[in-house]
Parts: sequence; C-alpha cells; structure tokens
Amino acid sequence: MKIISILMSLSLFSLSALATNETIQSFSKAKKLLETEVYQNNRITLYCGASFDSKKNIHPPEGFHTDKHVKRSKRVEWEHVVPAENFGRTFIEWREGDKQCVTSTGKAYKGRKCANKTNDEYKYMQADMHNLFPAIGAVNAMRSNYNFQMLPQVESGFGSCAMKIDNKKAEPPVEARGRIARTYLYMDDTYARYNMSNSQKQLMNAWDKMYPVSEWECTRAKKIASIQKNKNEIVESRCNDR
Repeated sequence: MKIISILMSLSLFSLSALATNETIQSFSKAKKLLETEVYQNNRITLYCGASFDSKKNIHPPEGFHTDKHVKRSKRVEWEHVVPAENFGRTFIEWREGDKQCVTSTGKAYKGRKCANKTNDEYKYMQADMHNLFPAIGAVNAMRSNYNFQMLPQVESGFGSCAMKIDNKKAEPPVEARGRIARTYLYMDDTYARYNMSNSQKQLMNAWDKMYPVSEWECTRAKKIASIQKNKNEIVESRCNDR
C-alpha cells in the first residue's frame, strides 16, 4: 500500500508539473495557431469588439477613434494580457543581459530580446496562448505594460470603445473584464515566477465573480488546451460550474 501511495503521489506531481506551457516555444507560432486554429470562427478583439479578417485587417466598431498609432489601428495584434515584462523581469537575462546578447557591432543588450534569445523558460511563458488575445494594434500599443485598475474619473480615448488608459494604468471595457481576470489568475496559479500584487489579485478575484464565463471563453480555453497540452484550470472550473 505504501508503494502505491508513493506512486500516486509521484503521478500527481507529474500532472501538476505539466500545468505550464511546455509545447509551444515560439511566440510567432503561437500567434499563427491562434489565428488559424482558435479564432478562425470568432475573429473579435478583446477590448473593443472589433472584427478582423484572415489577413489581419481590422474592421473597427462604429465610432472607434484614435489619435495615436493610427497605422496600427488598422491591424490586429496579439496582446499579452499579463504583460511580458511582468514576468520577464524575473529573468536575469531580461534585467542584466547575457554573454550571448551582443549585437554584430559588439554592443550588449538586455530586456525582452535577450530573454527570448537565451532562456527557454521565458520563451514558453511568452508563447502561452492562454495569455494572448487579439487587440486593435493601436489599443495594444497604448495599453503597453500597464496594470489594470478602475479609472472612474477618466474618459475613453478611443471613441465608442470603452477602453480607458491614463497615468500608466488601464481600465478595460466591462465585456473584457472576466476574461482578463481569469487570465491573470491562471498566470498567477500556473507560473511560480509570476505573482500578482495583493491589490491586483483582489481586483481580479472581484472581476472573476462579477463577470461569468461565456460560451466562447469556454470554447477558446478548450481549443488552446488541445493544442498547447495544458489547461487554464481557472476557466475550466468556471465552465464546469455553469
């Protein structure tokens, strides 16, 4: 019995160890798979509900407007809901560089480019499709790596799209908040390197409760799990409770 118990424990440990993305290492490949295998029948952006076609052209909702990054507003981009910098800066290659991170002219570099070149763990986190959502390029650019919080005194800078960005903070439209929350909770639960602040965790837990999963969110999570070989357990549990 003791041997069986040990084997069961080891089995459970192995299953938990497979909770992260260990299948897709290329960010470019992840984006391509999302375009062709996940969103092919639901080409709608996260923040503004804009449609996009198979050639990545954005068809903005009526009344959408932006004064900045106008060219990028015409193309769909794949946004890290939990910004890459939020987990990337835990890697020494991001913070300090690496001996391999030297340009052809001998100049050393660090940051995302260096981490992506030298660290496989970073590559898997960066390419995790559970954390990637389509966005209007201009909105992706403006959101940058800002954390989410409520901005009741701020007006949207995107016309009919209710995305708010101010003072290095962002407030997403109501329709996006549940998906954002369950993505943050997934990253926090799945990757030991990433830890939300207490205030961010409180907000995400609140949004998770206030904005239930939709049929599409459940379908999306299942499609990604079948490709990437790991689940968003947060989304799956909410889908099972519907």
